[in-house]
Amino acid sequence: MGLTLQFIPYVEIETLSSIGRIRKILNAVKDDKIVLLEGRLKKEEEAELIKVTMEEINADFKGIELAVIYPETTSVDFIKKVKHGVVSLLMGDRSGLTIIGPASIVKEIKKDPNKIQLLTKDAKIKKKSTKKKKKRR
Repeated sequence: MGLTLQFIPYVEIETLSSIGRIRKILNAVKDDKIVLLEGRLKKEEEAELIKVTMEEINADFKGIELAVIYPETTSVDFIKKVKHGVVSLLMGDRSGLTIIGPASIVKEIKKDPNKIQLLTKDAKIKKKSTKKKKKRR
């Protein structure tokens, strides 16, 4: 079984209700896909996603791992900060990237300024018994 990444552009979720956004993301994650969402959810939507996820955990669905990566905003250049502020104001929640994956696959998501590490769990393959039963005479 391969690892599936599903990119969801912001335009696919911008007209959905909060619960619509959550369902779209959760349905993809429940299909064992790692979702790369352009932009980010609102803080209330993130909290609701976690709440809904907790309610739906069972033997088949172990939960989610979530990370939000924001664009670099530590610049000391005043002009760059103003530009970033204007872009954020115009584009809303499009800045950044949200990664959401099933906890059964994603072990951990590490962020640092230069890279993102998505650590996955080893897939456990069930081996069928190869022993043949001996016939008794």
